[in-house]
Amino acid sequence: MIFKQVPVGTFQNFAYIIGDESAGVCAVVDPAWEPEKVLNLCDGLGLKVAYVINTHSHPDHVEGNDKVAKRTGAKIVMHESSRLRKDILVKDGDEVTVGSLKIKVIHTPGHCPDSICLLVDSRLLTGDTLFVGECGRTDLPGSSPSQMYESLFRKILSLSDEIEVYPGHDYGQSPSSTIGHERKNNYVLRQRTKDEFVKFMGES
Repeated sequence: MIFKQVPVGTFQNFAYIIGDESAGVCAVVDPAWEPEKVLNLCDGLGLKVAYVINTHSHPDHVEGNDKVAKRTGAKIVMHESSRLRKDILVKDGDEVTVGSLKIKVIHTPGHCPDSICLLVDSRLLTGDTLFVGECGRTDLPGSSPSQMYESLFRKILSLSDEIEVYPGHDYGQSPSSTIGHERKNNYVLRQRTKDEFVKFMGES
């Protein structure tokens, strides 16, 4: 598997390239701000972009969709609840196949109703649901601290400690982490009831 974390734009975003080298195909995740940079990397790796996958529909993650799709013919993949243009609708538990790779979709609303995380082998792309040392905002239109609690504590923290975490922004002390490290060190993930978490998110 080819896996590239690509810094893009002025908001410390990360785009990602997930590719099967033997098949010569890849998916590009959240190609905003500098789509040419991402496409040039794909070209250099000899990969054809088959899919654009968005972790959620906020502009700083989808801004490059049309440019990538127009140049490559890639299909745009988003959660079924997204109101943006997309070619393939996915829901919790679905898989996107890229060559021999299986990318599992985990629906994680809270920051955005259509937020998803992507699990491929031992790597979890968390978008704006979980950052290194933080989590996504829940005070935006469509956000929900109650849903964020379920996404973080019921879904993400149910994964094994060894799973690597790759967020949508470089907001932490390092560009990536692990579930185990975040479980122990991320103050947002301290044990709380849902009511306590909702109150905490409203105060923070």
